[in-house]
Amino acid sequence: MPSSIPRSAAVAAVVSAALAAGLLAGAGGAAAEDSATAAGVRIHDIQGTTRVSPLVGRQVTGVTGVVTGVRTYGSRGFWIQDPQADDDPATSEGLFVFTSSVPTVAVGDAVSVNGTVGEYLPGGLSSGNQSLTQLAKPAVTVVSSGNPVPAPVTISGFSVPDEYTPEGDPAAGGSINGLTLDPESYALDYYESLEGTNVRVGTSRVVGATDPYSELWVTVKPWENANRRGGTVYGAYDAQNGGRLQIQSLTPVAQQPFPKANVGDVLAGTTEGPLDFNQFGGYTLTARTLGKVVDRGLEPETTDRQHKNELAVATYNVENLDPSDPQEKFDALAAAVVDNLASPDIVALEEIQDDNGAKNDGTVSAEQTLKRFTDAIVAAGGPAYAWRSVDPENNKDGGEPGGNIRQVFLFNPERVSFTDRAGGDATTATAVARGEKGGAALTLSPGRIDPANTAWEASRKPLAGEFTFRGRTVFVIANHFGSKGGDEGITSHHQPPVRSSEAKRLLQAQAVNAFVKDVLAVDKQADVLVLGDINDFEFSGTTKALTDGGALFPAVKSLPCSERYSYVYQGNSQVLDQILTSPGVHHFEYDSVHINAEFADQNSDHDPQVLRFRP
Repeated sequence: MPSSIPRSAAVAAVVSAALAAGLLAGAGGAAAEDSATAAGVRIHDIQGTTRVSPLVGRQVTGVTGVVTGVRTYGSRGFWIQDPQADDDPATSEGLFVFTSSVPTVAVGDAVSVNGTVGEYLPGGLSSGNQSLTQLAKPAVTVVSSGNPVPAPVTISGFSVPDEYTPEGDPAAGGSINGLTLDPESYALDYYESLEGTNVRVGTSRVVGATDPYSELWVTVKPWENANRRGGTVYGAYDAQNGGRLQIQSLTPVAQQPFPKANVGDVLAGTTEGPLDFNQFGGYTLTARTLGKVVDRGLEPETTDRQHKNELAVATYNVENLDPSDPQEKFDALAAAVVDNLASPDIVALEEIQDDNGAKNDGTVSAEQTLKRFTDAIVAAGGPAYAWRSVDPENNKDGGEPGGNIRQVFLFNPERVSFTDRAGGDATTATAVARGEKGGAALTLSPGRIDPANTAWEASRKPLAGEFTFRGRTVFVIANHFGSKGGDEGITSHHQPPVRSSEAKRLLQAQAVNAFVKDVLAVDKQADVLVLGDINDFEFSGTTKALTDGGALFPAVKSLPCSERYSYVYQGNSQVLDQILTSPGVHHFEYDSVHINAEFADQNSDHDPQVLRFRP
């Protein structure tokens, strides 16, 4: 969008400031004894029965355990585990020791550690993430080597509770940090009770393809909101799919390449290692032993070709396409338009960049980008698409600085015509008027909807166009709403998580809804399609605002629940891209064409959407 939260390779610092900010409220009175030193404490004493250690900030000595995993990259350190567990299921017996430099211990070493108990906050205070209990500034003594690693706890579909999380404590700003863990009732509490512990999963289905950061997602609950292609569908805010678990490897990629997997593949055999918590997905099995990926042969989908009297309209986020991209990307995206989307009559593109991409020199034209793309479509056997767009003001529409992403209409002039009405530019709003034949018409085509509205600040303005197909006027509004950047993840210590980005998308949806109502006020049977990267779910407040008053219907809801997705994020298959129809669009066929989101090799991170109807 990028639609997911932006990712950085940087590792967040340990945050003692979180105590002062109240994030770690509920840690107990021991937090005030920062200067005290505790001897003879066990790992489960450090972990405690909440998400925050009761000994946070204190020096501890003689903490013993067996090394269960060593991480030599990223956040360097190692995990230790006490082979002699207590009888409290809420207290973990594992703990991460942060060394900063490459650790000098080995798996199977029995060690005694002195250090400071801390709460490492991945992503920093503003992320809303839970914290990871750890020892920092350690002094490590190896007592013996070659000891057996404590037997792993098996994480399975039957051990993970069905309910995902308790409600946050209103007195603590909605945080769950101070609540006593209930691992038999809540999935997040169950995982937290195993923080740092040696765990294993057996043969499991992949629900999130291998990403560029050498990680994938599996589910231990194969029945949980499953779809026919192997994914796990995110269909409601309270259906978070607790069986999902991120998998990383403790072996550096330079020593052993991470396996490539698509959704629906199987990670077979045993995957075993310490349970970590990180910024980009929450609870993560850092595998000391990694299972083998079994290819289940997932193939990209193709949609049906439209009939002669059907209009096919598609939306496709092409992920920051610009002339500096290799020809292979242009060719692959073009082949998808021709082969997988069956050459739609109209294609609304999102994330078309200007003619020199991220070079920040004031260039806003995208003519070279579009010519190269449309030429590639012709070379792939597709139609000679024409295009219409409105260049943005430089660096006013968000996205990659200097890239000037915008929406663009491609259309096949042999099948559909575009009604040009001059005057549309980055700052001039189009409006609705009564046309010569009494129906609705746009004053500017192409034109932008309400570009001065503060809802569109640092965001893409909607692009409206008027088309004619077989004598019938069709209005198409291409959108790329504000991203989800800044939202807390579903493993946040706030429950429910804070989704701050929704406020902007709500205003954007209201603006588009008002414009559609203007069209319908002139012609209640007008054919209007609102489409694009809405960056929000079909059950969200954004979608509700778009559909207010019955002005629009989210066409994805015509599909079975298991088929409603266009994007895969942290193992959840979810809707971000949509096509919505006005009441005049009486009968249609809708298809979310799965060609990218489920695959390790992607030409875009979004799946395109296609709607066919008879105007």
